[in-house]
Amino acid sequence: MKTKTLRPDKVNVVTLGCSKNLVDSENLITQLQANDYAVAHDSNEAANIVIVNTCGFIDLAKEESINTILDYADRKSRGEIERLYVTGCLSQRYKDNLEAEIPEVDAYFGTMELPGLLARLEADYQHDLIGERFITTPEHYAYLKISEGCNRTCSFCAIPLMRGEHVSRPIEELVRQAEHFARTGVKELILIAQELTYYGLDLYKRRMLPTLLEALAAVEGIAWIRLHYAYPSKFPRDIFNVMAAQPKVCNYLDIPLQHGSNAVLQRMRRQVTRAETTELIAYARRAVPGIAIRTTFLVGYPGETEAEFEEMCDFVRQMRFERLGVFQYSHEEDTRAYAVDDDVPPGVKADRANRLMAIQQEISYELNLARVGEVATVLIDRKEGASYVGRTQYDSPDVDNEVHIAAEGAYLRTGDLVTVRITGATEYDLMGELIVG
Repeated sequence: MKTKTLRPDKVNVVTLGCSKNLVDSENLITQLQANDYAVAHDSNEAANIVIVNTCGFIDLAKEESINTILDYADRKSRGEIERLYVTGCLSQRYKDNLEAEIPEVDAYFGTMELPGLLARLEADYQHDLIGERFITTPEHYAYLKISEGCNRTCSFCAIPLMRGEHVSRPIEELVRQAEHFARTGVKELILIAQELTYYGLDLYKRRMLPTLLEALAAVEGIAWIRLHYAYPSKFPRDIFNVMAAQPKVCNYLDIPLQHGSNAVLQRMRRQVTRAETTELIAYARRAVPGIAIRTTFLVGYPGETEAEFEEMCDFVRQMRFERLGVFQYSHEEDTRAYAVDDDVPPGVKADRANRLMAIQQEISYELNLARVGEVATVLIDRKEGASYVGRTQYDSPDVDNEVHIAAEGAYLRTGDLVTVRITGATEYDLMGELIVG
């Protein structure tokens, strides 16, 4: 009988940035394993080859990526690793500069150059692996990237420079991957894209996210389907019909809104007004009672006045979003906004971010207190000390609320779906007791 022999090399794939980058790393790991490589992810174990998958979204992310590359370049100079490769968004955007500044790296690759990276490692790109993927997340949930790139023209965003134009993945391919995940024990699919609502326009000449959701909901074994990164302009509202009718589609929508001032939205080239956004959120809450809206806002955009910032604060108070995050504006080369002076001082950006989050913290606490006494289904993520920790359908991993359940007298497994009564609340967490039987 022929036995499989691993190559003598061991690869450590280091992932920086967002969940879309994580999916790229998982695809890379899958391909390397199919080529008989031993592969680790974000590991401290010894490996003679390191691949850093970088992020180039904003200044802090770029700094983290550069520091990570420099750290591994130093390890290479000390003989701790033999080869170092860099891929991802930072490499896509600044390849020439990086090659000149950090020549210790053996080769740099862009976001769409997986076959080239594999070839450098004397590995073949395995087309028959489409639909399969090694996951680095806990085994009960996985990210499903439904498209790549973005056709929007937001003035502050460098994503199209790094990821290119929008390209949808075929429904059949996504269903095949969901079926593979279900066979491996995945309960929750988290759909990600730079722009979910644009899905299908390139392939099918119409927006097809509702059709895709119906197809994924038919996959046996998948319990939850979660939507991340929608766009408010020209939002396809039949998504809410599917969400309301299909129990597997979580009553949850991540829809970055960026600002609450019409003047700033116009300068950002967001193609939507505050009134239109307000009406969209109101429609969503009517169509799907109890829906959790997650959003993000950008403070310190060039020219943002105190009055415009206060408009955003008023918008947040008015809308009472269930989940909210804040970014400080980063002045990115080659974006449309780069031609304008970055005139809001860093200290003012930080102060405005803190003030906006303080408003949201109060809103979040009030909304969580209102859930005390509620009975909810909770997906168990882990055991932590004397508690099991999980999430409701209204919460995404790593960024949203968690539910803490006393572990005494209970035996739960990661990935279990259990019924819990909410007994207490803090600003960003819930406490609950297990309901048995």
